Amino acid sequence: MARLTDIRFVLALLAGMSTLLPAHAADWAPTPFQATYSVQWKGFNAGTSKLELRRTGTDTWLYDSRNLARGVFRIAIPDTVTQTSELRFANGRTQPLKFRGDDGGEATNRDVSLDFDWQQGRVRGTAENQPVDLALQPGLQDPMSIQIAQMHAAATGQVPVRMHSIDKNAVKEYEFTQAGAERLKTALGELDTLIFESRRPGSSRVIRLWMAPSLGYLPVRAERRKGTKLEFAMAIRELQRG
Repeated sequence: MARLTDIRFVLALLAGMSTLLPAHAADWAPTPFQATYSVQWKGFNAGTSKLELRRTGTDTWLYDSRNLARGVFRIAIPDTVTQTSELRFANGRTQPLKFRGDDGGEATNRDVSLDFDWQQGRVRGTAENQPVDLALQPGLQDPMSIQIAQMHAAATGQVPVRMHSIDKNAVKEYEFTQAGAERLKTALGELDTLIFESRRPGSSRVIRLWMAPSLGYLPVRAERRKGTKLEFAMAIRELQRG
């Protein structure tokens, strides 16, 4: 997917849509939802992905993802791949508390279990059967909570921004930038979206997100590309809110 390079075109496009898109919401906060996405892997229909965000306390949330492979893709994804984040969102800050990743198989050599101790300033657990014990840094996310942090950044206009997320036993940095706007046809109807990109500095692999302001900046489409090659795509199919 080519990134837009003509800044005048981008500015004109955004200006033209300014009457359609709501202003940045300084008081944005998560709202519960259940969303189902169709998944394409290298151009083939690979299955579905289900995301659910639910409140567990005054400022605590449970966010989980469940990927269901179909057909021959069960070979690459043997059963159900799940990721779950327990997180806190307060005063505009997203803070992971626990993260669990399970590849769906009986073996644990691909599973991840991490606990974030913000008082002690450490994240501890196991990743692929190896111990993890790392220093926490302000704003550090897990692979699920970073999605909530990105939605907040997009909604409040806090982009471009650099975010850090733990990946198994290492902390990685990501650049989160805005790349344009598009009126997108979806299974939910036509939606005005803002396009954002997430990438590691210097990497040719980029994740592009189409976020719908009318849906609280929920991504309604996502693509991952390496250079010009499309690796992975998701498109929203169903949504329940509240």
